Amino acid sequence: MRDAAPTTIYLKDYTPFGYLVDSVHLTFDLAPHATRVTSRIAFRPNPDAVDKTFFLHGEDLKLIRAAIDGSDVTPDVTTEGLTVTVPDAPFIWEAEVEIDPGNNTALEGLYMSNGMYCTQCEAEGFRKITYYPDRPDVMSTFTVRINGDLPVLLSNGNPSGKGEGWAEWVDPWPKPAYLFALVAGELIAHPGQFTTMSGRDVELNLWVRPGDEGKCAFGMEALKKSMKWDEDVYGREYDLDVFNIVAVDDFNMGAMENKGLNIFNSSAVLASPETSTDMNFERIEAIIAHEYFHNWTGNRITCRDWFQLCLKEGLTVFRDAQFTSDMRSAPVKRIHDAIDLRARQFPEDNGPLSHPVRPESFQEINNFYTSTVYEKGAEVIGMLKRLVGDEAYAQALDLYFERHDGQACTIEDWLKVFEDTTGRDLSQFKRWYSQSGTPRVSVTEDWADGTYTLTLSQRTEPTQGQEDKQPQVIPIAVGLLGPNGDEVHATEVLELTETKQSFAFTGLAARPVPSILRDFSAPVILEHDHTNAERAFLLAHDSDPFNRWQAGRSLAEDTLLRMITDDAAPDTNYLDGLLAVLRDPALDPAYRALMLGLPTQSELAAALHDNAITPDPMAIWGAVETLRQATAQHVQDLLPRLHSETLVDAPYRPDAAQSGKRSLGGAALALTTRLDGGLRAAEDYAQADNMTLQLTALSCLLRAGKGETELAAFYDQWQHDRLVMDKWFGLQVTMAGPEATVDVARNLTEHADFNWKNPNRFRAVMGSLAGNHAGFHRPDGAGYALLADWLIRLDPVNPQTTARMCSAFQTWRRYDTERQALIRAQLNRIAETPDLSRDTTEMVSRILGA
Repeated sequence: MRDAAPTTIYLKDYTPFGYLVDSVHLTFDLAPHATRVTSRIAFRPNPDAVDKTFFLHGEDLKLIRAAIDGSDVTPDVTTEGLTVTVPDAPFIWEAEVEIDPGNNTALEGLYMSNGMYCTQCEAEGFRKITYYPDRPDVMSTFTVRINGDLPVLLSNGNPSGKGEGWAEWVDPWPKPAYLFALVAGELIAHPGQFTTMSGRDVELNLWVRPGDEGKCAFGMEALKKSMKWDEDVYGREYDLDVFNIVAVDDFNMGAMENKGLNIFNSSAVLASPETSTDMNFERIEAIIAHEYFHNWTGNRITCRDWFQLCLKEGLTVFRDAQFTSDMRSAPVKRIHDAIDLRARQFPEDNGPLSHPVRPESFQEINNFYTSTVYEKGAEVIGMLKRLVGDEAYAQALDLYFERHDGQACTIEDWLKVFEDTTGRDLSQFKRWYSQSGTPRVSVTEDWADGTYTLTLSQRTEPTQGQEDKQPQVIPIAVGLLGPNGDEVHATEVLELTETKQSFAFTGLAARPVPSILRDFSAPVILEHDHTNAERAFLLAHDSDPFNRWQAGRSLAEDTLLRMITDDAAPDTNYLDGLLAVLRDPALDPAYRALMLGLPTQSELAAALHDNAITPDPMAIWGAVETLRQATAQHVQDLLPRLHSETLVDAPYRPDAAQSGKRSLGGAALALTTRLDGGLRAAEDYAQADNMTLQLTALSCLLRAGKGETELAAFYDQWQHDRLVMDKWFGLQVTMAGPEATVDVARNLTEHADFNWKNPNRFRAVMGSLAGNHAGFHRPDGAGYALLADWLIRLDPVNPQTTARMCSAFQTWRRYDTERQALIRAQLNRIAETPDLSRDTTEMVSRILGA
């Protein structure tokens, strides 16, 4: 059956639920296709509510019995829930329902993964478990009894009892239903222990399927580091006796912060040197930290409604970025964050899927777990901290935890603690939450009589539903360099609050070179007509690591754009500057590796489009390949030294020092492969003793059109490791040339190991297809058609993953009329599919409405 016609929900229409919940008791009698869930819930009228309609959400439930205060009742049941007349006084609601976790392929609510029962209730999955007011502002304590024949039975909170075939859990901290979790299966625990700052011992467990025990140690250590860091930096102590993590293969997201029982996509927690790359380890460390940090910023203090999602996610992403910066390299982390924001959030913010950090409306909340809410939301927190200062930020956070512990809050609550702490009016700053689009800051300069004047102007282009944009508060970190490269004015944060403002710097002996937007101090697009000579000067001398990297990035982008539009040769300013950076052994190897990176082909397409030039994906691909070849030739004498310098003669560790060396070594190998045809890469593959080296070498060989023998050997070696096989699938599509990409992806979908119902495997192929810019945008539209075919097939099985994958089409207006017509035809084909889910219907409608 097709989902009910989409209903638009608006922030302005928020009203509290008519009843408060004092306690929830749930009993699960597990059976793969006939699980019985019995609920006993204590309700009482909410004195702050006007609407006293008693409506409980419920979807795909078979109601067996319902009662109020022990007397059976017959509710009015629809496909979305039930209503019934209730007393105007405290009462006990009881219900028994039957659900079918074995056939729940959407992976929302209670479902099964390889014989294991598990749950995913954020955002609205609990309504697929039992009838309940499934909204984040309804909070209660939970007691859960699980009856089943599996050896491990887990839920939220602390264990309160167990016996043969049963276990009971009590969570003493009030929580919304989206934080409920249950896991049952044949699992093995990797145990640990943590002593909190007040001296309490906490039992830690990382639960995995048999065979995965050797991939747990890193995750456990990352958890302990996260717990210690949150105590040291934020003063937040863990509040239960046990903390459980469970690795699940079939999971739509990365992980879920359920109170005391985090459920993780296996790819986000399992790691070993043999099967995981350095990037996998860093990602796992960050995700474990993120989910743990949610214990306070998301669980103890949650969001009043789903429009406030950025309250918990933006803040927690910011906190996990701080953690990674402290554990690894702060400059490298900041650069990676900017690269990711520009690649994912900027296109979202400037296209048909644009929405504010706090949206004003939605039809399907699953579609708003976006880069705007998460990553731009984190940037907003970072700007706020930069504006008020570290000390005031810490004081405001202490007040936030003290004032709002146990509450479901709003952005207004969040900003109020900063206003109360600092005395500052944040009403203009609040526009970052309500105004969509990426601000553009343009720069003009003036020099006269020892005074340098910097004039900054801001504008934000119209976006969906928002035509008139108001000036925002934009912190612009600026430093000034003298002609010899010395810093003549240290970093100062300028507050751009008007459409146009000028800032004067006096007493200077010579005209300086400005370093603007240091440390990427705001998520904006900087428009500054630097010459390439000035960029090369900053690349050589800027003391700010981010802006030094940015100078090289801007040089590379300018070079590539001129190569695409004017058939220009690679700029020697760029090549010489890059060589100087690579020669500098004082620089972090990871930082030097980042310097070798180029703007993505999608970013180049966006830059061309911004300049009213229709991007040609093949021309972009050709320019990138030409510049990479020119780079290899320009630095070829240095490559042997880089290879030897980055060899690690020590047992493998995924720390910043070793990972940085391997990153630079891998970048050097990619350039070497362009010169020797893969001889060195083949040697490195044969000698590799960890997945980072093995996969790097294989990538280089495939990019060079070689590596068939190694690819087959890789499959033979790892075919029984599902996470490594995701790499095998994705790598082939990513490294394929433009002409072959679609055929490679199509052939892989016919492979016996392509389990398209598993989100990780589906994304490995289809996500890589969409990410191969020139291959996906093949002129005949075959890439568009292949993706659309699979989205149509996946939608009735897993609407959430389908809808998110539709974003591959969001930039379709950039391209030529022929490609636009081809993409529109596929979007219309998806939209016209019978019984299309609400999730996908909303996404396709928004993209088509561009």
